[in-house]
Amino acid sequence: MNPDPSQPVLIGVAAAHQRIAEPGGGLDTTHLMIDAAVSAVTDAQRPAVGARVGWIGATRGLSALPDAARRIAEALGVHAHTVAADVGIPQQTLVNHALEAIRSGAVDVAIVCGGETKHRDDVARRAGIELPGHDQGGLVPDHEMSPAGEIVARPEIEVGAVAPVQQYAMIDNARRAAHGWSIDEHRDDIASIWHRFNEVARHNPRADFATPMTAEEIRDPGPANRPIAWPYNKWHNSQWGVDQAAALVFCSVAVAEELAVPRERWVFPHVGLESSLSLSLSRRAELHRWPAMQVLGVAAEAHVGRPMAAIDHVELYSCFPVAVRVQQVELGLDPQGTPTLTGGMAFAGGPFNNFVYQATVDMIERVRADPGSYGAVTAVTGLLTKPALAVWSTEPPAGGLLLADLVDDARRATREVPLDEDPDGEGVVATYTVVHAGTEPARVCAIVDLDSGARAVAAVDDPDLARDATTTDLIGNRVKVHGRALET
Repeated sequence: MNPDPSQPVLIGVAAAHQRIAEPGGGLDTTHLMIDAAVSAVTDAQRPAVGARVGWIGATRGLSALPDAARRIAEALGVHAHTVAADVGIPQQTLVNHALEAIRSGAVDVAIVCGGETKHRDDVARRAGIELPGHDQGGLVPDHEMSPAGEIVARPEIEVGAVAPVQQYAMIDNARRAAHGWSIDEHRDDIASIWHRFNEVARHNPRADFATPMTAEEIRDPGPANRPIAWPYNKWHNSQWGVDQAAALVFCSVAVAEELAVPRERWVFPHVGLESSLSLSLSRRAELHRWPAMQVLGVAAEAHVGRPMAAIDHVELYSCFPVAVRVQQVELGLDPQGTPTLTGGMAFAGGPFNNFVYQATVDMIERVRADPGSYGAVTAVTGLLTKPALAVWSTEPPAGGLLLADLVDDARRATREVPLDEDPDGEGVVATYTVVHAGTEPARVCAIVDLDSGARAVAAVDDPDLARDATTTDLIGNRVKVHGRALET
């Protein structure tokens, strides 16, 4: 099959990585991203590719670089349109914009890049060393992408249930109730999937945290696995203390042929799907589900012509165990499977606002090594809020590239409930988590289904109740709510 000359194709990928021990050593985020971008251009195996770059998009992470893309352009010796994507914009969105720029003929070559050097920053901070600022003074990107919509509702903020680990823990506990599991059965399920991810990371040379761990070591809190928000411990969390960057290089089939990029470097995007629906957790009728991701999966299956379960290689976004478990259900994947090539964000490392690109590098390398196969990479933005899904193959898409924001379909598929922001009444606990002070249970944060039919968010500082709530399930218990105060 001869692909359409305007069809976008990925021709180069690279990941950059460092693990410094000397305070002040190593590259800063900007230069680690430059390293990845230059290496990705080299991966296309044609030096002329770099001179044709006309569009560069970069995510902003903890370092909040104003315009890292401009520095990448300078390193390549080109003038390019630069784009910066803030936290809250799905990482796939930046890829989709690059693909559209290629498909429309606006540019010949586009680069998407992200990076983070939190480990380097932490090493310096612990040593009392102040690192010099990134050389970004005065730089302003040509286009900035910022999120819109509510990610966290006001009552969630007021009870302090805003940290991702707390919200994801509440989603996971709601999943336990939906399955009718005991607390022990639930904790074993979480440990089982994460143990399998750990096993994959052991064989990933890029993984930052590949030390073997048993399921019990992952499940149970301890000195090296402190409890954070029940049932999650440290090693249930994405580990963002890493120095990682990645870059992807795109052009059209016509440009790839003109530059004589070897055919074995080509990988075609088949779908680039997302939903920009932003709905806070307490407003969702089904706390254990993510209908928007199911919407993306159904659309991808229809376009690719095979079920998601038949995709050869899969990397699910893995910030917390429940993100993986919910995606497996919504995409129709085998719950006994291990949907990762990297080992996931807890064990390979989760560079802030960049992991999707790290995972895509691994996926592209995998499908190149397995010609004709299909690979899927998902993205999660917010608190299981905005999903995204890409499918890749060395074979061109028979129906062309599908790029879409399926926000309207996602909205129709997602049931909402009213949120009472000034509640005073009774109801039952829909889900909850226990927040720790150090290693001790200290606070219960809950979402409550009120008898009125509305939802409420409330909390109580009660170490005894918090401790009991880690062994005796509170979901389904009747409670009283006055404002933000929870009474059991």
